[in-house]
Amino acid sequence: MPCLLHTAAPARGSALLLISLLALLALPGCGLLPAAPANNAQAGSEEGASATSDTQAAFTLEVRAPQDIADYLARHLELQRFQSLPGLTANELSRLLGAADANARELLATLGYFSPTLTVEMTETPGSSHAPRAIAVTVEPGPQTQIRQAHITFSGPVAETTQGADTDQQADQVRRVWSLPPGQPFSQSAWDGAKAQGLRTLQSQRYPAAQIAYSRAEVDADTHLADLSVTYDSGPAYRFGPLRVQGSQRYDSDGARRLARLPTGADYSEAQLLDAQQRLASSGYYDAVFLTLDTEASDPQAAAVLAQVREAPLQKWVFGLGLSTDSGVRWSTDHIHNRLPLVGWRAVSKLALDRKTKLIGTEWTDLPDDGGWRWFGGAQAQRETTGSYQVNSARLRAGRGQSTERIDRNYYLQYDYANSQGLQAPPSSTALSMNYSWTGRYFDHPNAPSTGHGLAWELGAGTTLRPQRDPFVRAMVRWLGFVPLGKVALDGGLPRGSRLALRAEGGVVLARDAAQVPVTQLFLTGGDTTVRGYAYREIGARTDNNLLYGGRYLAVASAEWQRPIALRGNFTDWESTLFTDVGAVSDQLGALHPRVGVGAGLRWRSPVGPLQADLAYGVQAKRLRLHLRLGFTF
Repeated sequence: MPCLLHTAAPARGSALLLISLLALLALPGCGLLPAAPANNAQAGSEEGASATSDTQAAFTLEVRAPQDIADYLARHLELQRFQSLPGLTANELSRLLGAADANARELLATLGYFSPTLTVEMTETPGSSHAPRAIAVTVEPGPQTQIRQAHITFSGPVAETTQGADTDQQADQVRRVWSLPPGQPFSQSAWDGAKAQGLRTLQSQRYPAAQIAYSRAEVDADTHLADLSVTYDSGPAYRFGPLRVQGSQRYDSDGARRLARLPTGADYSEAQLLDAQQRLASSGYYDAVFLTLDTEASDPQAAAVLAQVREAPLQKWVFGLGLSTDSGVRWSTDHIHNRLPLVGWRAVSKLALDRKTKLIGTEWTDLPDDGGWRWFGGAQAQRETTGSYQVNSARLRAGRGQSTERIDRNYYLQYDYANSQGLQAPPSSTALSMNYSWTGRYFDHPNAPSTGHGLAWELGAGTTLRPQRDPFVRAMVRWLGFVPLGKVALDGGLPRGSRLALRAEGGVVLARDAAQVPVTQLFLTGGDTTVRGYAYREIGARTDNNLLYGGRYLAVASAEWQRPIALRGNFTDWESTLFTDVGAVSDQLGALHPRVGVGAGLRWRSPVGPLQADLAYGVQAKRLRLHLRLGFTF
């Protein structure tokens, strides 16, 4: 004999419903009882039967409603918490059924349904292997409440128009990002999210102490319309004051200030605070860094920034193992000393071995000055395969560099030595040059960009020292840009963009024909990051005996179509590519003969950076090559 409880909510007159009270009413009434998870609308029909291996569940629970509502109620109804209690008495179960109606209404109100019709029905099922009873909750939700108007106001300095247009613009930004405009469905979570988003927008610039002074959602159950009101109190406007480092023992606090490059005296900006935090964290001097603005300071116009740091060890070793189709397995060992005796500079020394190259080197860097410039010096010795020759080389470098958020600048004095070994190898040579390099990165993401562009160029002038003195000039430029090619759309989801990745590179060494410029200053190309379809540095100038060597002129271009991949109607972290690469190297500008590579590939946005797999055909080489690469650098 079924037990039936049927109720219908009245919708007469205008009801003033305070959403904050609804949230309190929706809190669990039996918080000490264990919850049994419900994964779908029929929570307990099968899962409930297997809640215990030796005992039968008290009942099965089915929610009959539109799918999204059914899923929500199945997860949050208090009733589902008691399915795994087989010893329920008739009186206890009757009390639970009586409370289920009110509980369901409270939950539906948080979704914006204030006039539902509910039926709670229990049927005895003594012969069932799952449970002796079956409970069904049937819901006709009725119309969902829509937003009629949203009234957003401000108090505090942000509301004072005498402070200037910027203050007004920030208040306007809060209104622009408001996520519950008229016509949108109302729900408790959306209402909370809209208020929080507006508050974050206000706190991100100048007003970190902002708070919600007043909020109210007034719902008319007859018309199913809601009027929203929220007032934000901005609190005082803050400016960056001095940086105070806490936890530093080994390293100079003034050095931390110069590394952070916090814009003291500027209006507070959460983005600038996070940038300063990232600069400290990536400096190598600290294992952990956390920056906060001291909003308790007496003067908001000079609020201190507190830097809580955990220093990195004075010395450490880093071991690495890599693989590429260009150079095979690569093994490396780095030794880092964060404060060299006497000079106090940071030293990074490296030993790297792969199929093509053996390298040992060290680079020393000073702490930056207030302008971000720092002194550096370095030395390296290397043995590598360069064209048809084995080249033993050495390099010494010293100068100054500056790294900002997007731009790197360096000027330095460089000494080069190169000794080529092999048939008809060029003579040993040395050179001294003064160089300047500039790199600008304007990508949307530093490790896996999909929009933006990058530009880099180098210019050097110097003279060979051996076998004889000859002046030379060396210049190089490279560019990478992404051009949008439209959106790829799937039913029911946000579209993703496809794009064209364009790349260009050029270089020139100007000197008299007989000048013996060190081969480390000349150009070769080909491989994973240049012209695919050819081996690493396979494209270069040729002698009369067809021996490969570095040339004085370089030209490379590439076009690659990148498109997102969907599987079973959903986008994945994979992309497909089609590409064409062209490159040429020669000793004479008029003798540049292009080498073409065409192919297709896959890209995976892995947690450690993009993984690239390309199958390319070298048109002139007449062979296929597989190219693998992990990470992105420019």
